[in-house]
Amino acid sequence: MTATGATATVELSGLRKRFGRLEVLRGVDCAVWPARVTALVGPNGAGKSTLIKALLGLIRLDSGRAVVLGHVINGGSGYRARIGYMPQAAHFPENLRGMEVLGMLRALRGAAGGEDLELLETFALGPELDKPVRTLSGGTRQKLNAALAFLFRPDLLVLDEPTAGLDPVASGVLKDKIRRAESAGATILVASHVMSELEELARDMVFLLEGTARFQGPIAQLKAATGESRLERAVARVMTEGAK
Repeated sequence: MTATGATATVELSGLRKRFGRLEVLRGVDCAVWPARVTALVGPNGAGKSTLIKALLGLIRLDSGRAVVLGHVINGGSGYRARIGYMPQAAHFPENLRGMEVLGMLRALRGAAGGEDLELLETFALGPELDKPVRTLSGGTRQKLNAALAFLFRPDLLVLDEPTAGLDPVASGVLKDKIRRAESAGATILVASHVMSELEELARDMVFLLEGTARFQGPIAQLKAATGESRLERAVARVMTEGAK
C-alpha cells in the first residue's frame, strides 16, 4: 500500500525466470502504482523484456508471485483485456491492410463502442489504413502501434520504447497522450533508454540491474539519494555502485 492507501496496479514478489543456464530474473520485488507513469529502466540484459512478458502472461515464471490489476497471474488470460501493449517493434500480418488489423483486434477483444480513436485521428492514419501493412513506413507502423495500444481505453498501458522511430512532432503527440491518459486514471509503465524522455513523463521508476530491482520509488527520491539533479546521472550512479 502507498501512503495514500492505494492498492498497486502491479505487484511483483520474488519473480524468478531462467532460460537454460541463464537466470534472467533473480527475485524481482517491485510495485507499479495506479494513475501514475512509472519508468522501467535498466541496461541491456537487465531483464526488462522478460519482466514485461511476465506481466503480459507470455512466459511462465519459475517462481514468485505476480499480481496484475488484482489478478494473480497463473495461466489465465482474462486480465489482459484491460491492458494496452505497445511493443518496441510491432509485427503486424504483412498481407493485411491496416483496417483489417484494426478489425481483427476488435474481434479478438470483443469490444463494442467506447473506443479511443484520438491517435488514429491526430496521426491522420485514415488513408494509411487502406494500405497493406507491408507498404507502410517504419514511422507509420509505429504510429499505428501506438494508436492500437490506446484504442480500448485500457486500465494499464505497457509501452516499450514508445517514441522509437517517431519524428519529433509525432513523439510530442504521443507524450501528450500519455499525460492525458495518466490524468484520466490509467496506470502506465514505460520502458525506455531515453532518460530525458522518462524524466519528462514519469514520476516513479523501477530500475533493474542483473535481474533484480535495485531501486523502486519516486524519481525525486532517487535524485535525492544519489545527490544528482538529472535522472541520467542518478541512474548512472546506481549502475556504478551496483557493479562494485
